[in-house]
Amino acid sequence: MVQREHMLVTGIAAVMALMISAAPARAQAPPYNVTVNVSELSRIFTELYGPAGLVVNSLADLAGGVSHSAHFNSGFESEFSQFGTALTGQIVSLPLPAPASGFTYQFDSGLGVFTRSTSSFGPILAERADTIGARRVTIGFAYQRLAFDSIENIDLRSVPAVFTHDDSQLLGGREDVITTVNTIESEVTRSAAFLTYGVTNNLDVSIAVPFISSDIVVTSDATIRRLGTRIPQIHFFRAADDSIGDRRLFTAFGHASGPGDITVRLKQAIKKGQTHGLALGLDLRLPTGDERELLGTGAPAVQPFAAWSATYGTLSPHINLGYQWNGSSILAGDLDSGVAGDLPDVVVYALGAVVAVHPRVTFALDVLGRYIIDSPRVRLDEFHALDGRTVLPNIAFDTGSINELSSAAGLKINVAGRLLVNTNLLVRLNSGGLRDKISPLVGIEYAF
Repeated sequence: MVQREHMLVTGIAAVMALMISAAPARAQAPPYNVTVNVSELSRIFTELYGPAGLVVNSLADLAGGVSHSAHFNSGFESEFSQFGTALTGQIVSLPLPAPASGFTYQFDSGLGVFTRSTSSFGPILAERADTIGARRVTIGFAYQRLAFDSIENIDLRSVPAVFTHDDSQLLGGREDVITTVNTIESEVTRSAAFLTYGVTNNLDVSIAVPFISSDIVVTSDATIRRLGTRIPQIHFFRAADDSIGDRRLFTAFGHASGPGDITVRLKQAIKKGQTHGLALGLDLRLPTGDERELLGTGAPAVQPFAAWSATYGTLSPHINLGYQWNGSSILAGDLDSGVAGDLPDVVVYALGAVVAVHPRVTFALDVLGRYIIDSPRVRLDEFHALDGRTVLPNIAFDTGSINELSSAAGLKINVAGRLLVNTNLLVRLNSGGLRDKISPLVGIEYAF
């Protein structure tokens, strides 16, 4: 290959005479845009840099227009598919309004009737120990919108990545690299319907059925950096009109909507006192969402948890703690071969309180955390070229644990009868993981 490239250089003068009219000066802005409508959202990065996306041509390709892009590679292309894993994990792990957080009842044996067991309507995104009461039913609906803007404190509007030529250590034209500045726009809406049934006074069974809609657009501003050559025709981008240049925009986009992963929850109250209580629970996540479209994880999960809560007048504090074991999914493995890998396990926790500010209004405040164990991580890095002088911004991937902290504040308003309206804002408190600054949520619930 090296000998062939040296032979090609000797023919540059003749080729340039033919191409001079089509070879413009270096562009000040990327004049052309290649757009790819991806077949599956999970493949948005591999298809952006695939044969229908970012294509590099070389001198030998001028006659037939054959892609030279196979000679360039980057961890960004394959490893940044982890963005899809992080995105899906964020969607399915976002807390839903707690099914038992509204009206709760207990049987008064002296009166022979069910009476309200709490004065407040409980937390919005956390659990409390109280159960809804035997043969009671709660139904609800929640809607949440997210627009992710950072991953591991990296601005998703400007993610750098460097593509290198294969066997670049052989120098020559192989020293050339492609630098890219990538913008990742991801908007997700999640609707969920839930139902809770009081099997006994102390045992609730709940089911939450989400519906996900995702839109992702990735734009890559690519520039050929001629570190080993100074001749534009060694590596270049070809436009539809056969003109060539060293800078170009490539865009991949996709949309998917459908059901997400269903969650079934069991919650058993094991201690009920005058002022405080304790419940143990178990969440079972069913892989009903399409993981290739990033609508679900593609893996089952089991999450035991504990919920403690107390009531002191109008103030009701609560603490939640759980551990989620995740199964295997192709999102954590190899999409092309279909080989699954283990999704990271997650510790979940919450600390908060609710205040009954009015007989019909409850204010809820929580700090919510997710500690993702041995997760794929991305960080900013530097690419040092073989010329010993050029340093370019890049990203790198490794593995480590991530602590995601968020706060949630909202109101539960009893508008009529047993009908509650929920409003909530989820706000990030740190930069760990894939994050949205503020995620609004609205919901309703009704108790029978």
